[in-house]
Amino acid sequence: MAVPVVRSPITSLPGQITCKISPSDQTLRINIKPTENRTRRRRNIPLQASLHGDTDDRNPVGGEIKYAQALGLQKILEEVPYEIISKDSQTLPRPLSNLSSSVSDGSRLRVAYQGVRGAYSESAAEKAYPNCEAVPCEQFETAFEAVERWLVDRAVLPIENSLGGSIHRNYDLLLRHRLHIVGEVKFAVRHCLLANHGVKFEDLKRVLSHPQALSQCENTLTRMGMVREAVDDTAGAAKFVAFHQLKDAGAVASSAAARIYNLNILAQDIQDDSDNITRFLMLAREPIIPGTDKPFKTSIVFSLEEGPGVLFKALAVFALRQVNLTKIESRPLRRQSLQASDDNTNGFPKYFDYLFYVDFEASMADERAQNSLRHLKEFATFLRVLGSYPVDTSMI
Repeated sequence: MAVPVVRSPITSLPGQITCKISPSDQTLRINIKPTENRTRRRRNIPLQASLHGDTDDRNPVGGEIKYAQALGLQKILEEVPYEIISKDSQTLPRPLSNLSSSVSDGSRLRVAYQGVRGAYSESAAEKAYPNCEAVPCEQFETAFEAVERWLVDRAVLPIENSLGGSIHRNYDLLLRHRLHIVGEVKFAVRHCLLANHGVKFEDLKRVLSHPQALSQCENTLTRMGMVREAVDDTAGAAKFVAFHQLKDAGAVASSAAARIYNLNILAQDIQDDSDNITRFLMLAREPIIPGTDKPFKTSIVFSLEEGPGVLFKALAVFALRQVNLTKIESRPLRRQSLQASDDNTNGFPKYFDYLFYVDFEASMADERAQNSLRHLKEFATFLRVLGSYPVDTSMI
């Protein structure tokens, strides 16, 4: 029976929690003994997790317990309430692969990405997990759901671009879903102008591509005098041009898309800025054990009460401990609408409530990170760790 551990901000776990490390096999064993008023089927629920090796996705509790263990499991369990949810194994789909033996090189992993074949996201997924089976998804949310429903093992989705900025939709989906960030990958975007064979540059009157790709090539396309038409994604534009055998239209897409859809490359590297990098997040159902043996990054999201200096106070918890912030992003808390002015606001309207997404350079195994979040938790109205994962240093 799979017994996932779900952190609950409102439900405490009554009873006694004991932890013991077996000296014979270095296995962490946790015993949860509920109080007498619990039903019989919930009594003495044993959980265990190995202190070495990669997370096995067939045991959904393993990653969560390993993650807590890296922070000092016994102390965390005492401080933060957990809710145990027991699910019948017949109702929980089994994973498609044994990840414990394949996560190092990505072989046999099914990895979801948004777009069609030839998309930059597909190349990023293959860079993150070499030899993986890349699975295209029509929408970002479809990729999230595919991981949650065990249809795939991982998802690789864009979160920001060095020219176009943040992908806000994926920030919202990170909060809506319960996936964990287990890594990042940076991918250099090199746009090409594609057309069907036999079509010359002077024959093109319009060009199709994703809006962000068109904006990244704006100066070049303006000089070419082409009308820009936005579509859902770059590879989709290439597929459309090829399928309909268009003679007056080209596509801005990757060289991989040209190869897949048998298109001719009329021009390469047409982006306005050669330093065009997209950062992708690697998402999984379970977190990884944060370490200190290499550079780590941690991503969190939190909200604050309205008031002067509150955000300054929140960011100061990191500065006081010499923790470097690499990104901060604010998103409206959509469940809270803008209210009209009232007597308590001296005639001024209330502000939107916001969520703040922050990345900082420290592992959750680092005491500085732990103390920073304990401090932040004292006055944050909401706080969630999205993941603690190795930094991609391939482009540094």
